[in-house]
Amino acid sequence: MTGTRLIVGPFNRVEGDLEVHLDIAEGRVRSARVNAPLYRGFERMLTGRPASDALTITPRICGICSISQSAAAARALADAGGHEPAPAGAAMAALIHAIENVSDHLVHFNLFFMPDFARPAYAGRSWHARAVVRFTAEQGAAPRAAIAMRAELMHVLGLMAGKWPHTLAIQSGGVTRAPGPRDKVRIAASLAAFRRYLEAELFGAPLEDFVALGTREGLMGWDRGDAGLFLEIAADLDLDALGRGSGRYLSFGAYPLAEGHGFAPGIWKDGLLPLDLGGLCEDLSHAWMLGGAAHPSEGQTLPDEDMRAEAYSWCKAPRLDGLGYETGALARQVMAGHPLAVALAGGGVMARVAGRLLDLARTQIFMEDLLRGLDPAAEFMRSVPKIRDGEGVGLVEAARGALGHWLRVENGRIASYQIVAPTTWNFSPRDASGTPGPLEAALEGVPVGEGETTPLAVQHVVRSFDPCMVCTVH
Repeated sequence: MTGTRLIVGPFNRVEGDLEVHLDIAEGRVRSARVNAPLYRGFERMLTGRPASDALTITPRICGICSISQSAAAARALADAGGHEPAPAGAAMAALIHAIENVSDHLVHFNLFFMPDFARPAYAGRSWHARAVVRFTAEQGAAPRAAIAMRAELMHVLGLMAGKWPHTLAIQSGGVTRAPGPRDKVRIAASLAAFRRYLEAELFGAPLEDFVALGTREGLMGWDRGDAGLFLEIAADLDLDALGRGSGRYLSFGAYPLAEGHGFAPGIWKDGLLPLDLGGLCEDLSHAWMLGGAAHPSEGQTLPDEDMRAEAYSWCKAPRLDGLGYETGALARQVMAGHPLAVALAGGGVMARVAGRLLDLARTQIFMEDLLRGLDPAAEFMRSVPKIRDGEGVGLVEAARGALGHWLRVENGRIASYQIVAPTTWNFSPRDASGTPGPLEAALEGVPVGEGETTPLAVQHVVRSFDPCMVCTVH
């Protein structure tokens, strides 16, 4: 620490590189600047390639949420080609995608977020000894059980997606492998085992009991499983007041199906509004990018190699009608209209993590329903023509929130490809008006203890957003 300036980073237990620059006054964060220090350039790699190459290249943006990238690319290609995937293929793609998302939630809670509460700084708290037993990094019972269960669940991806990460199973016309009757039985067995794990370890009760919670008071009364331990910690440390958000949320809609989304799209700003991205613009004023602010359909990726002084991140700043929006599991469930999520809107660390637990429970139920409706005799892949010319957008929900791909094809080749990832929204820098991004704003007022060089409270806020920095900058 030098004076009132503190640079926190690189962070451990986050995907990719992250620095947070803090200005501190009277023991609290006065302002924050979030730096995504890694430029990757996938959007430029795609330019000039055959349109179908997007399905091979975009999943390699990330080794954690590669199916999300694949699903967005497939949707963008289908939109550019003016067709829809086979309904059964869309359902299987949604199931594959949902398995990746719940696996992501599992890893975040058990390996990324909860181990911070096993630290010696919390010794003496009534819950600390239990947190040490359950969540000590690399040693706790909960991370070990979560890793084993995740491996079991991932067998479904080996069966239906061929491999993970970087599958080519999801295509614009559907999926490459149709499940047979035996496959359906095997998938059902894997989902049943995952439910048993969730109900025994994470929730300590039937999932439906947790999903039935509709109020903040009811949630804080939950005392079962690891979720109950988290909520006990959250009450003791007042994690709901820590890192509170703007109360504005965005979801592109999760798991698009022929009959609609599994979880609905929308915008939350003093109430629910329909999703309209006409006013979406990526601001470059504080990003090491050249060019002007633009909608992603007209955007460019021109890195500023001189790294001008007024900028401080490679991340662009997405704004919708001039406003920043928080995206993620809580936003997804707010847009889906779940009463508990709506009650938690505008909350801080506790609300984001509770929203992730709710999303995990509801997605498990969604996957079970989806599988029951799958008919192995149905058509899972439609033959689609190669795209000669066209524009398309692929909007999906990764575990961390709204992911969009904007594509333009000319003479069979990619003329433009722009990607706005969930962490691009949440970890964006300031815009031209000086308005901070969602994480930057949430960090204002967070306490910093005397002598802390990596403040625990700051880490809790950062991890509550579950950053995926490798997805952030392209």
